[in-house]
Amino acid sequence: MNLVIDFGNTRIKAAIFSGTKLHEKFLFSTSQQLKSFLEKEKFEHCIVSSVNEPTEEVVSWIDSGKKLLLTTNLPLPVNIAYATPATLGVDRIAAVCGAIEIFPNRNCLVIDAGTCINYEFIDAEFNYHGGAISPGIKMRFEALHKFTARLPLIKEFNRTELVGNSTESCMTSGVLNGVLAEVNGIIDQYSKKFTDLGVILCGGDAYFFENNLKQPIFAAPDLVLYGLNRILEHNVGH
Repeated sequence: MNLVIDFGNTRIKAAIFSGTKLHEKFLFSTSQQLKSFLEKEKFEHCIVSSVNEPTEEVVSWIDSGKKLLLTTNLPLPVNIAYATPATLGVDRIAAVCGAIEIFPNRNCLVIDAGTCINYEFIDAEFNYHGGAISPGIKMRFEALHKFTARLPLIKEFNRTELVGNSTESCMTSGVLNGVLAEVNGIIDQYSKKFTDLGVILCGGDAYFFENNLKQPIFAAPDLVLYGLNRILEHNVGH
């Protein structure tokens, strides 16, 4: 059994894989909950990806099996063509490694809609080039509130009309219709530049985009988990 851990900015995900098959998923709201889980369970191999807690600390909570830290120095099933690999977020690496499981030998754009909206492009030869990083939906609402004197903080949102008729509906229209225009526009640009393009959507806010985008997409909520397992299997086989 393999254990993969994705320690993100707002949530902690873990999953148990049997080979390439996802066996069970877990969601933790605090690092202490994860630590308690790890103290009770044992696994053959484990990989940790963290953009929050120091990765070494998370790994220290695991006392069984082969333990790997996801870094750009780890052998990967993709080629990193990023100009500054030392600054590359490990969650972005895991996402593109999951993408090659879904669209092997195709150009692929991954859209990870979470705290930030990450656009990741990997070509048909498994070369990861980079992409773009944009503010996520909640970050946009928080920025409107933080950097103005009177605009409220909107915490709950739904798709709204283009023309708002109140301050809150104008803010909601601006953020939601604006972010949809951005994502649709980015997909259009990539589709024109790269042939045979597969588009994968993941992340905590993926549900909002899933039914509101113009072009066909493949929704993969567990993409990062599959990517981590792909990296773990790649290293166990080395």
